[in-house]
Amino acid sequence: MLSGKARQVLNDPRLIAERDAWFARLASHFDRNIRNQPFRLAGHVAGVNSGFLDTSPEKRMGESLETLAGMISDTGSPDDGRFRPRCVECPFYGVHFIDKIFGADVFWMDDNWHSRHLKTPVGALEFPDLENDKTWAMARRTAQAFVESGVQLPLFGMPTLSSALNIAVNLYGQEILTAMLEEPDAARHDLRVVNDLIMTLHKWYIANVPEANLQPVISWWRTQPPGHGQLCGCTTQLVSGEQYAEFIAPLDNALLGLYPRGGMIHLCGAHAQHAAVIRDMPNVRAVQVNDRAAHDLPVWYSTLRDDQMIYFEPCAKMPPERAFEITNGGDRLVITA
Repeated sequence: MLSGKARQVLNDPRLIAERDAWFARLASHFDRNIRNQPFRLAGHVAGVNSGFLDTSPEKRMGESLETLAGMISDTGSPDDGRFRPRCVECPFYGVHFIDKIFGADVFWMDDNWHSRHLKTPVGALEFPDLENDKTWAMARRTAQAFVESGVQLPLFGMPTLSSALNIAVNLYGQEILTAMLEEPDAARHDLRVVNDLIMTLHKWYIANVPEANLQPVISWWRTQPPGHGQLCGCTTQLVSGEQYAEFIAPLDNALLGLYPRGGMIHLCGAHAQHAAVIRDMPNVRAVQVNDRAAHDLPVWYSTLRDDQMIYFEPCAKMPPERAFEITNGGDRLVITA
């Protein structure tokens, strides 16, 4: 049961209006009504953490909302030019949430989640029985508890639904990459099954969580205007531009097409070989680059469409000052820090 104080804070009309004003400004960047200046983003999150996998999702959601309410100052956000969304997020099984639904052995070790590869060959993957899946039931109950709490201010971050290639590599390791070369029909089958599952879960969240609150994973640093989706492109650094265009891009584009305003691809490695293909994917409205991917900011800025934003996390080899030079003062740039 949410306390009266927390309920009051998380429904504060002043804070909701502040959030929506920031969203309107961010949407103006996406719509290209604001140019040649960066947008700064640094939110707050209270995690519905993985430690409650065997306890009540409703109880833990209530505890997370109480924690989030306690993090919010009575004076609102500091006036430092940054959008500071308040979020709750559900990192069940980390990046192995989808693996678990497919029946992979997912386990906790060294303060992180891991999974063992499936024993079945590439090409034999079957769509799981979602109605009887305990992991998906737990995730649904968590989202429903958020909605039923009646709070209007927080953003709700989904579990990591990831992407077709990310999950296929989790499930098979290098075997899926080999299959793309030697057994392309088998690879296409399993990639399609994975994408169908991910899209099914996205559709459920779209239908059951209000658009004003719904955000994909890392909701506090990859916050997009309502109505945008997201997928994780981490493993695309392992494939050539031709392989991405043939096997993966149609799946990624279809997934982001579930959202009325398209969405974002997260990148964290060496992915510049895909810049031209991503440019031509109509449903990609943003790329998010951090670590190694941030080094290629010149490629992303010069190649992507004028209506594709770049979420940029500074690093030693690409500090903000250099990023501003590349992007003409921060044009199309959302800085997360």
